[in-house]
Amino acid sequence: MRIDSPNERRTMTDTYKPIADDRTASAAGSTPSYGEPPASNEAGRTVLAGLLGGVASAVGYIVYTRLPDDQKDRLHAQVRTLVESRVNELRGRFNL
Repeated sequence: MRIDSPNERRTMTDTYKPIADDRTASAAGSTPSYGEPPASNEAGRTVLAGLLGGVASAVGYIVYTRLPDDQKDRLHAQVRTLVESRVNELRGRFNL
């Protein structure tokens, strides 16, 4: 068994987790463990991200519906070109 010095640099592959001392062990019931945010905060962020995504897509749809037909056609061509290039890139990576 190898014992690391406290000054040794650790990497993400190390399974190092700080061990709680007596002060943290007595208050363990009232505080979350290392690195874990409160559950309500995470749920609130998820709801906020969903709302922002919905608003952004609604604004994008409104802008798209007001575009003239020639700009819609150019946009379709750009999207088609982008999708074709991505598909060809994936085919090249996976030799399909």
